[in-house]
Amino acid sequence: MINALRQKRIVLGISGGVAAYKGAELTRRIRERGARVRVVMTRAAYQFIGPLTLQALSGQPVRTDLFDVNAEAGMGHIELARWADAVIIAPASADVMGKLAHGLADDLLTTVCLATSAPLLIAPAMNQQMWLAAATQANVALLRQRGVEILGPASGEQACGEVGPGRMLEVDRLIEGLNARFVNDALAGLKVLVTAGPTREAIDPVRYLSNRSSGKMGYAIARASAEAGAAVTLISGPSNLTAPETVRCIAVTTAREMAEAVSRELDGTNIFIAAAAVTDYRSATVGEQKLKRGDEPLTLTLVPNPDILATVAAQARRPFTVGFAAETEQLAVNARAKLEKKGVDMIAANDVSLPAQGFESDDNNLSVFWPQGERILPCAPKEKLARQLVALIAERYHAHARHPA
Repeated sequence: MINALRQKRIVLGISGGVAAYKGAELTRRIRERGARVRVVMTRAAYQFIGPLTLQALSGQPVRTDLFDVNAEAGMGHIELARWADAVIIAPASADVMGKLAHGLADDLLTTVCLATSAPLLIAPAMNQQMWLAAATQANVALLRQRGVEILGPASGEQACGEVGPGRMLEVDRLIEGLNARFVNDALAGLKVLVTAGPTREAIDPVRYLSNRSSGKMGYAIARASAEAGAAVTLISGPSNLTAPETVRCIAVTTAREMAEAVSRELDGTNIFIAAAAVTDYRSATVGEQKLKRGDEPLTLTLVPNPDILATVAAQARRPFTVGFAAETEQLAVNARAKLEKKGVDMIAANDVSLPAQGFESDDNNLSVFWPQGERILPCAPKEKLARQLVALIAERYHAHARHPA
């Protein structure tokens, strides 16, 4: 199975129970898979494992108190809730499960669970009679109805000496369950072609025209598409990012190289997502030697680069085509104008004039437009935003396939 945990943000909740010691191994294993972990412990969990161990393994301070003056000055519980791609509670005591089932939030862990929109996974661990109790089973049923995923429990000998259901699943099983939460088949069997990053246009051997794109959004989209079951090819301009696992990556430098690569890969493509920030113009001439500084103004003659998005959209048997628009004003007006002018199926637009969003940032927001509708994807980490966008693209692709224009 694809490693879908890479670059994910996981909040690990640890409640009171003997199995709390397994939280150390779970933290280590999640990080091994390339995810970031923040640990939240209940007061009862402190009786079974010390926070310093979990802090060392996670590389982050362990959080316990809801009323932590320093953390809550910045609404820390809300920040944690927004940060998370998933929340997993392991072990989850009967007490914590009861609170969550009835919407009670009297500590940091339950407050984060109530405040997050991220998937919630629970690994129960308790005495077998407590697990079988009618109240516990009613709480489990209620949580499942609300979309909470219950991982386990397993059966076997327990710390109290009894034998039966209630043992927390082993760490390997928890990792599998957590990983599976990010894998789906929304794009299964489809070929997706993604462009990412900037392009560079040489002026001379040491200078070039380019832009501020880091490639983070495009790489995140490629990863999210692979997690959705697609066969993904990523065509990337210069970037320091590592290509996602299971994604075939083609490195290019200039806009013309990117256009040629797209043309070669387009055959059989079902969905084309043009997330690259292609340099619109290149220098008409490229100096063979470094241009020397002088006292007179220097004039560069620029000529337009190929319009990759419009070229793909104009194909007789084109794929479902998604463009991007980086705007600094009149976002909706300019994005819809580009949607119509390019003749594409969808446009994902963002306001790059906003602070700490867009180019070079880890966060972004998107306004997505198509001929009959639009959807706002609020500011979020680009990895999370990419999964939301890919889910929307899959939804619109399948709707288009059923009812082509």
